[in-house]
Amino acid sequence: MTAPLFIPITKLPTGIPGFDHIANGGLPRGRTTLLSGTAGSAKTVFAAQFLAAGIIQFNEAGVFVTFEESPDAIRRNMAGFGWDIATWEAEGKWAFVDVSPQPDIEEVVRGVYDLGGLLARITYAVQRVGAVRVVLDSLGAIFARLDNNQVIRSELLRIVSVLRRMGVTAILTAERTQEYGEIGRYGIEEFVTDDVVILRNLIEDEKRRRTIEILKFRGTSHQKGGFPFTVIPGEGVVVIPLSAIELKQRSSNLRIGTGNADIDRMCGGGFFRDSIILVSGATGTGKTLMATTFLAAGAAQGDRVLLFAFEESRDQLFRNATGWGFDFEEYEQTGQMRVVCHYPEAASLEDQLIMMKNEIQSFRPQRVAIDSLSALERVSTMKGFREFVIGLTSFIKHQEVVGLYTSTTPTLLGGTSITEAHISTITDSIILMRYVELFGEMRRGMTVLKMRGSAHDKEIREFTIDGNGLHIGKAFRTISGILSGQFTHAAPSEIERLGRLFKDSSEVE
Repeated sequence: MTAPLFIPITKLPTGIPGFDHIANGGLPRGRTTLLSGTAGSAKTVFAAQFLAAGIIQFNEAGVFVTFEESPDAIRRNMAGFGWDIATWEAEGKWAFVDVSPQPDIEEVVRGVYDLGGLLARITYAVQRVGAVRVVLDSLGAIFARLDNNQVIRSELLRIVSVLRRMGVTAILTAERTQEYGEIGRYGIEEFVTDDVVILRNLIEDEKRRRTIEILKFRGTSHQKGGFPFTVIPGEGVVVIPLSAIELKQRSSNLRIGTGNADIDRMCGGGFFRDSIILVSGATGTGKTLMATTFLAAGAAQGDRVLLFAFEESRDQLFRNATGWGFDFEEYEQTGQMRVVCHYPEAASLEDQLIMMKNEIQSFRPQRVAIDSLSALERVSTMKGFREFVIGLTSFIKHQEVVGLYTSTTPTLLGGTSITEAHISTITDSIILMRYVELFGEMRRGMTVLKMRGSAHDKEIREFTIDGNGLHIGKAFRTISGILSGQFTHAAPSEIERLGRLFKDSSEVE
């Protein structure tokens, strides 16, 4: 007896950025995928982009069956993403099957509602343009005309069967009333279709966040869980797959200067060229100054440097840099520096990430500074923020660029920031800047908490700031508890006694 021939399921690349990665290559070819989501979850945009990408990237024609919006409305709405549907129609690459309600015509259904005529129109459109991709948007509008779930299931099976016989790869959109629970409005859609993709438009802590999840692909693999995505004008849906992050970036032994010789010595000779540094401290401790010095040092030696500022305007940053002796205006005019200032609340964290990646790719800097992560932290949930930092850090490291992040601690004396606690394992180096209360006077202290792959100074050193920048002084010898903010002062005689004690112990050994 001959064993049955196993034919592997092939994938059709959708062309939607990021989605084909989490789908392990795209949608199963020749099958029907249910795309389900609540209002505002970008179902129609995703479906239209599936056809548009097919035309632009793969020269594959498509058919769009619309049950709700008119073709004119779809043409207008999708023009904002750069998709010239009217031209594609004229070229025979895009065809509409219009089943949208006509406001001036009253519909009267007599007898049993039959989809035979609709399926004949879809078949004709597919054959006319030689379509490879088909979209039906949305099922709820037509199923509302049917009597019961048994009829709906029967007709849905009929639609899926016809699409499968035509050999097209199809997306059927469906509405759901809540983000979690029933996949479709009728509770049967996910069982009839081959594959299910869910779009969510969640609100957490008064913040919106879109995610996409592949619930099932029959007979083939896909990435599990929800992945953030955003909708960008002029581009469409962009999925941000954390699973695409790979620990394959190269590591360099080349050191670069921080712009301050004393800090270079504290760091064992400077930062590694492809490292990520977190500078954490309370407001006013000099974090922005350190980022400014770091960028100016790079520009002075001919590097391209890029600054993302989320707390200060360009003019304010340039004025402050001038006060410390750095001419950012000149660096910008010579093309060595680019400064991008955005108010954090102006866009979602996913949009900010896409914007920052595009800026880095277009400018190709050798040094990048983000001032500050704490400003971005407040516009997202902690999970979304951590995903943002992981995505940005991975991207910067794969570009073999050195990145410097600043973050603000919530208290003036000691303590750790939420940012610092959640991304400390992601960064290569951490520099802490703290206030030190000493006999009624506020001073500043700095320590290198972590430096992967390098020896570094372990002491907490005092530093001062003046018109010439930042100056590192001696280590604090008589104070403990600086990092926690619980200061304890030790008398010089006690320090000498402890020093002799440890010295005697070493001699005995």
